[in-house]
Amino acid sequence: MRAAGICVRLGRTEVLHDVDFIARPGQLTAIAGPNGSGKTTFLRALSGELRHGGTITLNGRDIASLRPWELAVERAVLPQAAQLAFPFTVIEVVRLGQGARACATADEVPVAALARVGLAGFADRFYAELSGGEQQRVHLARVLTQVWQPVAAGGTPRWLLLDEPVSSLDIGHQLQVMEIARAYARAGGGVVAVMLDLNLTAMFADRVALFKSGRIAAEGPPRAVMREAVLSRIYGCTLRPNETPQAAIPYLLPQAAARA
Repeated sequence: MRAAGICVRLGRTEVLHDVDFIARPGQLTAIAGPNGSGKTTFLRALSGELRHGGTITLNGRDIASLRPWELAVERAVLPQAAQLAFPFTVIEVVRLGQGARACATADEVPVAALARVGLAGFADRFYAELSGGEQQRVHLARVLTQVWQPVAAGGTPRWLLLDEPVSSLDIGHQLQVMEIARAYARAGGGVVAVMLDLNLTAMFADRVALFKSGRIAAEGPPRAVMREAVLSRIYGCTLRPNETPQAAIPYLLPQAAARA
């Protein structure tokens, strides 16, 4: 997935300014940065949801030339939040990921997707009765169902675009979801995830793009970009990363942070 010269205007305000970006299959690419820096807007542009200047290519094809069903076959999008107006059961929500294929496809994939996100046995429960974190995992099962195989039969990678996929989850389920995303990438798919938690970003991401004011301010492997000078400049407060002794993974302690 490649973006070149991306500009997005919402109303009279230009939110993204000439953004260049590359995400590779086989990797988990995280998009991080302060609130209002353009992370979600950029992910919506990558998904084809927002009109944009510049070019975005998915598996070598300009997304502007792809019909909605062609995009849906190659990438699935998990938004920050989803509203459902009808009393769907959990399995009915997950089956939405099958789209037009639902008539010809049995329930094996939706059921397997529910099990993968830790919701085995929830199929017949009503979606509206679940907690916020459970609902978030139902939608993750839905998008997994949409692009269940990380690599298509012809060898084309599929993509997960995830907007704050762990925002409503406890630490155990945060780790579970991030492990699912990393496993999808390791199986040959591509994952682009908007992240707020810098520690989870450092643990799971292969590459990080740090946004500030609608631009990418730093990009590279976590160890390269998660440094005091870079993070302090982007987040507007003093952040001093440490490293775990064995794996040398950067981590940050809020107790050590200080407002600039």
